[in-house]
Amino acid sequence: MAGKTAIGLDIGTSVVRAVELSYGRGGITLERFGQVVLPEGAIRDGEVVDMEATSQCLRQLWKATGFSHNRVVIGVANQRVIVRQLDLPWMERDELRESLAFQVQDYLPIDSAQAVLDFFPLEELIDPAGARKLRGLLVAASRDTVLANVRCAERAGLNVTSVDLTSFAVLRALGKQNRAEVETEALIDVGARVTNIVVYSGGMPRFVRILLMGGQDVTDGIAERLGVPLGQAEALKQQVAYAPASEDLAAVSRVVDVISQEFVDEVRGSLDYYSASNPGAPVERILISGGGSRLHRLVERLASSTRVPVLAGDPMANLRIGRTGLDDAQLDFVKPLAAVPVGLALGAI
Repeated sequence: MAGKTAIGLDIGTSVVRAVELSYGRGGITLERFGQVVLPEGAIRDGEVVDMEATSQCLRQLWKATGFSHNRVVIGVANQRVIVRQLDLPWMERDELRESLAFQVQDYLPIDSAQAVLDFFPLEELIDPAGARKLRGLLVAASRDTVLANVRCAERAGLNVTSVDLTSFAVLRALGKQNRAEVETEALIDVGARVTNIVVYSGGMPRFVRILLMGGQDVTDGIAERLGVPLGQAEALKQQVAYAPASEDLAAVSRVVDVISQEFVDEVRGSLDYYSASNPGAPVERILISGGGSRLHRLVERLASSTRVPVLAGDPMANLRIGRTGLDDAQLDFVKPLAAVPVGLALGAI
């Protein structure tokens, strides 16, 4: 395995998954992909609840997949992560970093001293008074949440080199696909409980929203409304995806349709908010990824509701495929699942 390597680790609600990428003269190569299912309740809405169970799954993942080292980049996305656009007084980057907590305290619902802060500059502006401004995205995450994820990985014997916003990881993984075709695009990565929405224009993120909704909500709805265990509900949801016309699954299909439409309405609301704030840069296309993107008729519903084309995102489109041990069918199956860990690894490379 020639060249530099990086491992992106996605600690999701229902699964931990990771990819190893290498960089050499031939470009960036996918070397390894692996995932392990988490016990129910180990992670809640993107936050580690059961430290021991989650770290045990990480140890199992490393043993089964055979990653070449233990240095990882991890992602964060949950209800205690805030992303918003701000205009701040222009200053040098080092000065901005040192003063950021004081600059943004009034914009945060939490004490800035209890948050991990970052600012992603987008453009420079001159306000009506002639003052130089810096427009960008403020990212604020609860320090306790970030540290819990880091400690969980360290408990499994991993070395966390950095922590990244999963929304930015999705942008790295999917934001270079046919960029010349459209100027402004929305990326939607649908997880079990957390969905990342990123709108970018000209290669730069313009809008980020984290929804606490995903494929698990459909599973929960099937279990509750049909009175079946969660494991059976998940199996029924998968069956509907592959045999939607089955009369035996009619009741399940109705539940999937209702909850999927609720999810689509939330996504459309987020995109409508972006459009109202950015009338000059409308969303021209949506790329969708994540395990939840396989929900029955979700792509069609999104296209109908937003009135823009919706396509499946492919985080491996710009990667060479190494000796992963996965055949073509297995690679096709894991593509929708890989956007976050691929993007995290790309950030390290």
